[in-house]
Amino acid sequence: MEAAALQFFIACATAAGFGIAIAAFGCGIGQGMGLKSAVEGIARNPESSGKVTVTMLIGLAMIESLAIYALVVSLILIYAHPQAKAIAALLGVGH
Repeated sequence: MEAAALQFFIACATAAGFGIAIAAFGCGIGQGMGLKSAVEGIARNPESSGKVTVTMLIGLAMIESLAIYALVVSLILIYAHPQAKAIAALLGVGH
């Protein structure tokens, strides 16, 4: 049971690492594309800079929230799985 718990923890940690890496990569690409489009729009029509900036900031916040959701899921995978007590006992933590 203890070896299975440790193997499960390793799988969860690996999945969490890959998940947050993919989320950060995707959000970075999305934010870069949004910022590029906003700057191009302001360059073509400087009078619309106020509305474009507000809309861009709201959009960037929505994109960033996706990375935060991925972080929360990763933390849940690492710290709140059903075999946490077995892993803590195996590692000698929480005595």
